[in-house]
Amino acid sequence: MLVVTLALAAVGFALLVVALMTGSVVWAWGCIVVCVAGAVLLLVSALAGKKAAAVPGQPASGVPGDRGPARDSDTTPGSDEGD
Repeated sequence: MLVVTLALAAVGFALLVVALMTGSVVWAWGCIVVCVAGAVLLLVSALAGKKAAAVPGQPASGVPGDRGPARDSDTTPGSDEGD
């Protein structure tokens, strides 16, 4: 969804440039509509991502303190296994 939001932002910017060059209010309203649609899509995406991370029973990735899978005690750094 982020790609669609970025595309809407680019289209909105293009409509803004056209509106400023032509002095037409119709293009400006088109810019506003496209930008509001992109903002709503970004908000929905952010809320869906937050809700998916809060599902119990599933670890959230990228959470501070998440160290990943547990290591074996045999393979600690600095061990002299090969000597």
